Amino acid sequence: MRFRRARSSAVPWSVMSTTLPAPDHAPTTTTSGGSARTYLVKTLGCQMNVHDSEHMAGMLEQAGYVAATPEQAASEDADVIVINTCAVRENAADKLYGNLGRLARTKRSRPDMQIAVGGCLAQKDRAGIVERAPWVDVVFGTHNLDVLPVLLERARHNAAAQVEIEESLKVFPSTLPTRRESVYAGWVSISVGCNNTCTFCIVPHLRGKERDRRPGEILAEVEALVATGAIEVTLLGQNVNSYGVGFGDRGAFAKLLRAVGAIPGLERVRFTSPHPAAFTDDVIEAMAATPTVMPSLHMPLQSGSDRVLRAMRRSYRSEKFLGILDRVRAAIPHAAITTDIIVGFPGETDEDFEDTLRVVEAARFSSAFTFQYSQRPGTPAADLPDQLPKAVVQERYERLIALQERICAQENAAQEGRVVEVLVAEGEGRKDGETRRISGRAADNRLVHLALPADLDPDAAPRPGDLVTVQVTHGAPHHLVADSALTGGPFAVRRTRAGDAWQTRQSGDDEHAGGHGADACGTGAAPGPVSLGMPSLTVR
Repeated sequence: MRFRRARSSAVPWSVMSTTLPAPDHAPTTTTSGGSARTYLVKTLGCQMNVHDSEHMAGMLEQAGYVAATPEQAASEDADVIVINTCAVRENAADKLYGNLGRLARTKRSRPDMQIAVGGCLAQKDRAGIVERAPWVDVVFGTHNLDVLPVLLERARHNAAAQVEIEESLKVFPSTLPTRRESVYAGWVSISVGCNNTCTFCIVPHLRGKERDRRPGEILAEVEALVATGAIEVTLLGQNVNSYGVGFGDRGAFAKLLRAVGAIPGLERVRFTSPHPAAFTDDVIEAMAATPTVMPSLHMPLQSGSDRVLRAMRRSYRSEKFLGILDRVRAAIPHAAITTDIIVGFPGETDEDFEDTLRVVEAARFSSAFTFQYSQRPGTPAADLPDQLPKAVVQERYERLIALQERICAQENAAQEGRVVEVLVAEGEGRKDGETRRISGRAADNRLVHLALPADLDPDAAPRPGDLVTVQVTHGAPHHLVADSALTGGPFAVRRTRAGDAWQTRQSGDDEHAGGHGADACGTGAAPGPVSLGMPSLTVR
């Protein structure tokens, strides 16, 4: 069932069971001057949104649009701008309407430019977005990414905003055209939706019930990614540990890890996010026994207080959580474990918060995404009594950050002297130009800035996608520094297929740059700036 509204309509919300017909003429994807219309996708939110944006970009390219250049993206100079939204935090709405307010000025000077809003906030607010920002042309939800090109054309043809929201998933996103952000690493969805009922979370309402992909489909997508040059994949799901319940195999995720890890040419496998309540020892065994599954784990804590966890409907307690971490580290000694923590949940007492600090101290997280509780309409927690004053939440939040910063500094300092293999990334280090270092991720997903030998032949320099072996010389709270190349220590470059693919893409000869479908796994340039603006990241 779809909800639909045009800007020119004076009637209230209506519910329709059929779609409006598409225009009977071919989509207009060229400007009045005859050049192809350009697009930019701006992403707000989680990894799921980043991957959804890759699908949006793939569909636009299949429809004849071309990606804005980096210079055009920086100045938001594109014929179509798509904002892929998040709804988890209150400031997500502020980010959206801040972006829309800025674009309103551009729209006044360029009335032919189109603005589309998709993602979780679009699913939640629906026509309210057009009512608040009437210069928006298209609003579409999380369940119907595939309609974006048609809605853009319909908005142009009808000179009226088009709002189309599905109540349930109609097309599995992984079957859609995809324009990959990276050529050397890629996201692969194993499921969509969530069956959990956490009282603070609106995601199940906006993403729907969990739906699992069949293992063969996932393996085929990973193999296609590897064929185009990728050497790292991250398996995505709202709760990866419950993968397989939909088709009757509760051990499916551990089996999937082993199967994906055995694909020839794939060197790094990651996954996010697990749920402590469903995390089982067979997953730990699969991680430990599969060399390509990386020694990193994101395990959301949310709170260290058992009373608060119960109020959150998180069906585990702090003792079980710490037990999981102990078993992971016993099997994988160098595992780096990250987490999510919410401060100031309704009714949280000083004692509850002290329990959180106690668990954080014991857990020794390598980094943490820390949140101040955000009251989200539509969630059970929004109606709970004892919503805490902002000043109380802020004070606790600052104490938590100070603790985690200290732990991160200690844990990263303990990495000094270790020899690590770094997958060189594109654009990870903000100051690399000043320091003459390059950046990437170690196997445990820590960010590493590494120096190159002064006499290194430029033709032998590592490229994004190549692997470099170095020794850590300094551990800072947010990253590691590996300057061993400058002191006569280890430094070795392993040029990879991924680096070759990145170089090919840079030359403009990449046959997959358009992303002509999920099986093709297109690997064109990034579809626009990506902002993971939802979490407040204590340590990267």
